[in-house]
Amino acid sequence: MICMHLNAADKPEPQTREGCQDCLAAGSRDWVHLRLCLTCGHVGCCDSSPMRHASAHFRAAGHPVIQSFQPGEDWRWCYVDEMVG
Repeated sequence: MICMHLNAADKPEPQTREGCQDCLAAGSRDWVHLRLCLTCGHVGCCDSSPMRHASAHFRAAGHPVIQSFQPGEDWRWCYVDEMVG
């Protein structure tokens, strides 16, 4: 199976480099790993984090592809097709 979303994803400038922007806005720093939305640059926390802001961003905005925002990692994930790239 080929994922069209992974192939079409851009790499926008991150909206922040300080951490999960939703956690920071709520006064929290309680995240495990960070994910970058490849549609708009939203930086959210992963599903291992208590608030799961990256997944929440997908559900709210419909932006299909994230990339790991961890140093040394460059894998991508498509929420729609549930595929890694």
